[in-house]
Amino acid sequence: MNGFGPDTTTDDVIAGVDLSGRTALVTGVTSGLGGETARALTASGAAVILTARDGDAAATVADEIRAQLPDADLTTVALDLADLSSVRAAAERIAARPIDLLINNAGVMYTPFARTADGFELQFGTNHLGHFLLTTSLMPNLRSAAERSGSASRVVTVSSAAHRAHAVDLVDPNFRDRPYDKFVAYAQSKAANVLMTVELRNRYGDSGIHAFAVHPGVCATGLSRHMSRDDFAEMKRMSADKPGLLANLKSIPAAAATSVWAATAAQLSSSGGGYLADCGIDRAADHAVDPVTAAALWELSEQLVGR
Repeated sequence: MNGFGPDTTTDDVIAGVDLSGRTALVTGVTSGLGGETARALTASGAAVILTARDGDAAATVADEIRAQLPDADLTTVALDLADLSSVRAAAERIAARPIDLLINNAGVMYTPFARTADGFELQFGTNHLGHFLLTTSLMPNLRSAAERSGSASRVVTVSSAAHRAHAVDLVDPNFRDRPYDKFVAYAQSKAANVLMTVELRNRYGDSGIHAFAVHPGVCATGLSRHMSRDDFAEMKRMSADKPGLLANLKSIPAAAATSVWAATAAQLSSSGGGYLADCGIDRAADHAVDPVTAAALWELSEQLVGR
């Protein structure tokens, strides 16, 4: 046991951690969790690539981190996960850099119906397919970092306990033929995050790449910007079996802590494919860890993104 729990913060996690010589990439740094994750990894000595849809906003976050950590080694890259051409361009821009830690943090939640630039349902396309293409495009970077350091690279993908509510619909993930439901769409995108983690372990766990899916906990960030009063009421109804869940919100440093722990914890150095919460190992829903479904989703994702 590490003594960590729901109130553990990023500073608690990184105490004594030295990431000097390591490079991390964090998506969605303009959200509260992404920026705090990037700051914590920087404070541990990592060189950090900060990505966001708005490159200027990412640069502002970099400036804020440098104000606290003047020696920070930071790079900013524009990356719109809802546009596969942007994902490919970002991957090409950093093709020569070994990546020790890939933190798939960005996401959207409970959005009105919309499609990405490539025609995918917005939540599935952003939360899963954009990160799937980024992760698979950076596989050479992750491998080269593992070979250079002699220790496994890590892919940490921010999922959610909401993944438990609905499985991925492999027949119609993009709501072509079924009525759109923002809660179903979000849940299946978060289940897809866990399934990608499972298949990453199955395909690459023996070649120096470990993967973890993370539930950060409930925290007030810009992720809820699309939610109406009715949406909050529905969220409260769905969490009725967990009294106080929505009343006891985590701080941003506490909500980002599990991602940082997944990226740095020595006790995870010999494992991969796990689902983590509150800086500890948790259990995901059965539909999100089924190996047959994980393999099928990976193949479908390859077809959809054209890899």
